[in-house]
Amino acid sequence: MSKTTDNPADPFKKALAEATRVMADDPDLGVSYSVDPPGLAGDAMRLPQVSRRMSRDEVLLARGTADAFALRRKYHDAETHARYRPSGQMARDLYEAMEMARCEAVGARVMPGTATNIDAMIAAEATRKGYAQAREASEVPLAVAAGYMVRQMATGRPLPGGASNVLGLWRAFIETQAAGTLSGLDAALEDQAAFARLARRVISDLGYADQLGDDPDGADDDAPEDSAETDGEPPESHGEQEQPDSDEADASPEQSQQDTQEAAQAHVSPDDMAESEMGEEAELPEGEAPSEPPAPSFSEADPDYKVFTPAFDEEIHAEDLAEPIELERLRAYLDQQLEPLKGAVGRLANKLQRRLQAQQNRSWEFDREEGILDAGRLARVVANPTTPLSFKVEKDTEFRDTVVTLLLDNSGSMRGRPISIAAICADVLARTLERCDVKVEILGFTTRAWKGGQSREKWLAEGRPQMPGRLNDLRHIIYKAADAPWRRARENLGLMMKEGLLKENIDGEALEWAHRRMMVRPEARKILMVISDGAPVDDSTVSVNPDKFLEQHLRDVIEMVERRKQVELLAIGIGHDVTRYYQRAVTISDVEQLAGAMTEQLAALFDTDPRARARMIGIRKAI
Repeated sequence: MSKTTDNPADPFKKALAEATRVMADDPDLGVSYSVDPPGLAGDAMRLPQVSRRMSRDEVLLARGTADAFALRRKYHDAETHARYRPSGQMARDLYEAMEMARCEAVGARVMPGTATNIDAMIAAEATRKGYAQAREASEVPLAVAAGYMVRQMATGRPLPGGASNVLGLWRAFIETQAAGTLSGLDAALEDQAAFARLARRVISDLGYADQLGDDPDGADDDAPEDSAETDGEPPESHGEQEQPDSDEADASPEQSQQDTQEAAQAHVSPDDMAESEMGEEAELPEGEAPSEPPAPSFSEADPDYKVFTPAFDEEIHAEDLAEPIELERLRAYLDQQLEPLKGAVGRLANKLQRRLQAQQNRSWEFDREEGILDAGRLARVVANPTTPLSFKVEKDTEFRDTVVTLLLDNSGSMRGRPISIAAICADVLARTLERCDVKVEILGFTTRAWKGGQSREKWLAEGRPQMPGRLNDLRHIIYKAADAPWRRARENLGLMMKEGLLKENIDGEALEWAHRRMMVRPEARKILMVISDGAPVDDSTVSVNPDKFLEQHLRDVIEMVERRKQVELLAIGIGHDVTRYYQRAVTISDVEQLAGAMTEQLAALFDTDPRARARMIGIRKAI
């Protein structure tokens, strides 16, 4: 059989690659397809993977992404772009978004068919980021709205649902501040240098004149200064961000896993702008609490671990993050997505249950003076009536004095199938262990915002102190408390399907949080299982602290937990080698293996010889 017939998607992928080269006017452009984030670098373009199924969504996303990158390749001059690029972070975000919209709009005028494909890509991106659910301007980046405004004005096309909602939230502000400047959009659209100058004036109108840097033309020095008075006017109150961020904050490994539309640019995607999402709440007067330096007690594992401010952290129950009707809808969506997998997970769970119950059934003490009559020894009484009756008593099994915590990575890189499978596996295992009288707690960890949230806003307002420590707002989620029955927590697990929930991951503090919760539990045996797909990543923290700051703290916490031996710790890494962190760990290459890995790891723990396990976790031997 010829190689070309192995994958039914190959002809489509080949045709799309050829069309992309023609559209980009670059016959040497390399086009590949990958599950990695799409991108355009040099002479290589990476598009979203198209599977053998060739679903409609996959095809539309691939076409839209290819068209957007091809048009940028054709109509974008990197040298001109770099000449006019602002120095400040927020100003650069606005500049990038408007330039991307310009390239797509110019292409749509020449090739109208590209507009439809790019609309599909924008719709997919808006759906993935939950833009349709936003109710206030502070929930979506201003730069994204500015790009949408340019695109709509230049093409005259209506924006798809979620994108239209974003522009609706910001339209009044943008038009009030920059309507006069934007009126010259059509005249400048096909001249990149003229458009860049217009974009800089728009940025000044919106209140970010101080982030523009030196004027490359040397003729408009006064204009940005004149408009600096508007800095406090945007609804998000971005004025505190007028100082440029460090270059290190332009991109991060975790953030790159979230971009599908703007990953082509070697600059900053809309998600990077989210450091300013909560700006209004962060404008605290100087000296007002919480402004005092953090005490060195945020971590038992490392007393020197620093947190800039814990004021915006939250520990929250899943049901408080969504309305009941939304949780019900998300749970139904989760069940629908994983219907084919539930049978396999169920079989593995039943296998685990049989193994546990088999051990429970052997847990009897015989020849007791009271308890349940031992029918197996009645023959002795019949043969010799003077023989006393024999009773048996069921032992207090280890399972009935055990609590298991499942700590799930809720970072953005888990989006899609990984988080779906993790949710359903946690659900089924919780139900299975509950039948065996094992208490189960399900926890998740992420952050409240991309790129630092209110913590970073406060840091900026206080003059960017050096080495601030962790610089983001934690969100620790309780999906199921240990004492809550499974039936009451079932809907909560659907929350993991909520767009916009999954952001960055600070594993060390999450692990320490889960460990603290376990230590106050009354059960004698405590098992903590961590499910993760990567090392700790928080762009805001990493950019202003020593290298491996978060990773070292994770290692310190693991070392503390394993040294104390009061909690049995194990980890499962999805496509990520967690064995370099945890003593007891397994790495799986495919998320489809997660169900088997979780059940086998738990079964192995329960199957371990009690005396050997007592030596391993350091508890005293029972007499």
